[in-house]
Amino acid sequence: MENELKSNSTGWLFYVKASFAVALLATGAGIVFAPIDLLVKGYMGICALFLVSTTITLSKTLRDEHESQRIHNRISEARAQQLLKEYTE
Repeated sequence: MENELKSNSTGWLFYVKASFAVALLATGAGIVFAPIDLLVKGYMGICALFLVSTTITLSKTLRDEHESQRIHNRISEARAQQLLKEYTE
């Protein structure tokens, strides 16, 4: 089987990192400069950080699950090919 390892371009990696930084800075600035009490700003800040953390965890978990399924499918396919090869010989 051919190697199906795919790599992202440097342009895409830059875009993803820059977008994350801009979104994080914009959210932080919006919270800091909002005309609300400090307690509410703190709550919104903690919520924003929690949302970022859970988003990263969710995306990693979904990626790991997808990779696990791909490996399982490859093993099943290899077993089926081996059985077919043995049966036809």
